[in-house]
Amino acid sequence: MKNSVHRSGVAAIIGPPNAGKSTLLNHLLQFKVAIVTPKPQTTRNRIMGIVTGENFQMLLLDTPGLHQAREEINRQMVRVAMESLAEADVVLFLVDCTAMPANRLEQQAVEYSGYLDKIEAPVVLALNKVDLMNPEQLLPVMDWYSALYPFATIVPLSALKGDGVDTLTRELVQRLPEGPQYYPADLPTDATERFIASEIIREKVFLLTRDEVPYSTAVIIDAFEEGTPVVIHASIMVERDSQKGILVGRQGSMLAAIRKQASADIEQLLGCRVRLHLWIKVRKNWTGNQAILQDLGLA
Repeated sequence: MKNSVHRSGVAAIIGPPNAGKSTLLNHLLQFKVAIVTPKPQTTRNRIMGIVTGENFQMLLLDTPGLHQAREEINRQMVRVAMESLAEADVVLFLVDCTAMPANRLEQQAVEYSGYLDKIEAPVVLALNKVDLMNPEQLLPVMDWYSALYPFATIVPLSALKGDGVDTLTRELVQRLPEGPQYYPADLPTDATERFIASEIIREKVFLLTRDEVPYSTAVIIDAFEEGTPVVIHASIMVERDSQKGILVGRQGSMLAAIRKQASADIEQLLGCRVRLHLWIKVRKNWTGNQAILQDLGLA
């Protein structure tokens, strides 16, 4: 007999940087809505993905990584992540199970408890990247987290390979309240094409540059003109003239590489040709400027 109960609600994904939150979201959606790089603190804004099944619709909130923030932009990122918990029916705490340095376990326990103790919804723990460790190494990790907090359940998985993701989905869905389908079944996110395009450009900056440059960069879409091709004008904002020089590169080589790689991904997103125009703009110390952070949705 077909189950007639339909569940719908919000699942907030939180956890430390580089745990694989965006990778998991993209896998669940089978659509790249969140950018992914090897660098920590890539995600800045809250991004909603919509996972629709036969008897459920789960609104997944991908949030910036939780970390000890010193700069204003980082404090705002942590604030965005924690505020997402207020509307969550269930919280997914996602961690990298290979990141258990013996000299930091006590510090991690204090830090993680500080976040978890603020949560009122049930919390599911996902131990990500199990494909990178031996099975016998997993048990002490599970024991450590079990002693840390009364998680509703613990699910080992590999967001990259998809192992354990179906189990995780079932555990999250069964903790959602009964409710209707809020969005069309074929809609993967409420993010606009403009926003995703800006994130794709920022992803290429993260992947192609080093040191402080990616973290001092923001992307603003100045114009998004529908047509054949779609014409996009975007500004890449940096804090210093030296960073502008790095992004331009010798004879414009770096900017050309960013444009080429971003254009390919945006064309895949939109399903049509794209003409992408990029400019570099210097805004001194923008990462500490409340007005600019507000324009970027971070204040």
